[in-house]
Amino acid sequence: MRTLVQRVTSAKVEVAGKITGQIGPGMAVLVGVTHSDTEKDAQYLAEKCVNLRIYDDDHGVMNRSLLETGGAVLAVSQFTLYGETVKGRRPFYGAAARPEAAKPLYEKFVEYVKSYGVQVECGVFQAEMQLEIHNDGPVTLMLESPVK
Repeated sequence: MRTLVQRVTSAKVEVAGKITGQIGPGMAVLVGVTHSDTEKDAQYLAEKCVNLRIYDDDHGVMNRSLLETGGAVLAVSQFTLYGETVKGRRPFYGAAARPEAAKPLYEKFVEYVKSYGVQVECGVFQAEMQLEIHNDGPVTLMLESPVK
């Protein structure tokens, strides 16, 4: 499982012109699932995201977590995180899990983040979405669950 985490001042996602999720300060998290992922991967990455020290402390050092700042999460499923681009010009998405396997793990990730008391807003799984992300810093990190 992979997540692309962006520290944001605000973020929102729209589907068919309607806002399905919107947050103020916090993080936008794009979530990708591969074939071998399990619920443990979702749990691991949720814990990693909420405790990731990417927010400034009183000295301007990135030393505080989402839990410490009270920020929110905008979580959006993103199969393209598993796009392979080594050959040719068209990405190959064979490493991305099929929707029937990916959706429950994406939903578990969201549940685990919520279990920490974090406000979570979401996109719509498998929908065409438009994201508006105001990256703060910019701070963007790719997180992966441990290799099995």
